[in-house]
Amino acid sequence: MAKQEATIEERLKALYDLQVIDSTIDKIRTVRGELPLEVQDLEDEVEGLTLRLEKLTNGIEDLTTEISNRKNSIKDANNLIKKYEEQQNKVRNNREFDAITKEMEFQTLEIELAEKKIREGEFQLTSKKEKVEEAKEYLDGRKVDLTNKQNELKEITEETSADEEKLQKKSDKAAKVIDERLMKAYTRIRSNARNGLAVVTIQRDSCGGCFNKVPPQRQMDIKNHKKVLVCEHCGRILVDATFDPNYVEPVVEEKPKRRVTRKKKAEAAK
Repeated sequence: MAKQEATIEERLKALYDLQVIDSTIDKIRTVRGELPLEVQDLEDEVEGLTLRLEKLTNGIEDLTTEISNRKNSIKDANNLIKKYEEQQNKVRNNREFDAITKEMEFQTLEIELAEKKIREGEFQLTSKKEKVEEAKEYLDGRKVDLTNKQNELKEITEETSADEEKLQKKSDKAAKVIDERLMKAYTRIRSNARNGLAVVTIQRDSCGGCFNKVPPQRQMDIKNHKKVLVCEHCGRILVDATFDPNYVEPVVEEKPKRRVTRKKKAEAAK
């Protein structure tokens, strides 16, 4: 299998290539900025507002039904009072008269209570209707904002999706050379790094991630490509700078040869 046959150097090179690709993908996604999160927040808000509006609407329906039922109960109570008035004219003794009178008084109290509840319900109904109108207006505004953000995100995504797809294929190809343990380490380091850099080169004798000095012996070990080494300070995987296609070998200026005078040649000859 490719993963078993790959040398340490090949795996390190694949890791660096993967880092370059993933960093490019990160830049593409940065262009989108906070738009995906803004769209998600707006979608959640619209969903919440829709549920609130639904509850308010259901509350109005319940109140309307309750008011209607109380009005019907008032009609029933009035019918009973008329019935009791007719019965009062036919009573044979004071005890029956007093019993009917108490029933009439009870129905009258029921009517008063129902009328009070109706007034309270109508007040609540008016208040809820106002809230429904406000909620509808606010919801409509947020829906417009959501549509605008979705269109903006769609436009940016369409512009970058082709490039991102190509890079993702390259990323998958590079990952095939890397064994599972190393890949897990790369993913873990990358997720914990603020800039998403898990693999960095040595730059001016320092770690390209945290810029702390790397000891000379460790730099030699990194150049030999014999094992995977990490920065002692930030934990990033360190690779040779020559892996970078833009790497330019530093030019070491030779010191000018010291001119030997005749006097010094004579002294040297003695």
